[in-house]
Amino acid sequence: MSESSSGHSPERSTAYSPLYQQIKALLLQSLDQGEWKPGESIPSEFDLAARFQVSQGTVRKAIDELAADNLLIRRQGKGTFVSTHNEAKVRYRFLRLTPDDGHQPTSRSEIISCERVKAPPEIASLLSLRTVDTVITIQRVLSFDGKPTILDTIWLPAQVFKGLSSEAVMQNREPLYAWFEGQFGVSMVRADESIRAVAASETSAQRLQVAVGTPLLQVERVAYTYGERPMEVRQGLYITDHFHYRNSLN
Repeated sequence: MSESSSGHSPERSTAYSPLYQQIKALLLQSLDQGEWKPGESIPSEFDLAARFQVSQGTVRKAIDELAADNLLIRRQGKGTFVSTHNEAKVRYRFLRLTPDDGHQPTSRSEIISCERVKAPPEIASLLSLRTVDTVITIQRVLSFDGKPTILDTIWLPAQVFKGLSSEAVMQNREPLYAWFEGQFGVSMVRADESIRAVAASETSAQRLQVAVGTPLLQVERVAYTYGERPMEVRQGLYITDHFHYRNSLN
């Protein structure tokens, strides 16, 4: 691949990186900068190959990896599009709770509270904030087929989610990640999770309508947008008497 004064060609570095990985990094950079919005199509492999001065095969391999990561979606005969949390395929890709009987239940979200607070030290650290910074904390209950199943506590950087108010979140009818994407321009593209077993406290038992001490699955998640920037900390308490947590490992 040749150098170019346009700034679109990957820079040479002393550390070897496969060419398709360099192209993948440049595509991620364009996604991060908002060159292509969620739901929009990206240029063809032919056009991208010309832009980056590489073969179409190299571009295809980079796009294949981004598609495998659910950052791009290929549509036969239509092209390649930026993933959006409004797409059925990725709408709940961070929610791994699966019904034991395979039945897909009807879900409902009930917002309990939404307020702005100073970032607790552990939350500030996870969100790369200062403890003097403000976060928005949301608590909600997710019910499946009318049965409370997940109690979520969510923390978001207030500086990024300007305009997110209690009234706005109460009126929202979209899945939260789709709403964050459309309303605030924040796409959650990957997440890290830690899981442990806990006993229901008096508060969580009341919210989930179970007895105090009931075994729950606690899932702590940090979700990131492009550029590995943390945008959400979420602690979920899951009832698993009719569900199991399912993940695919490569």
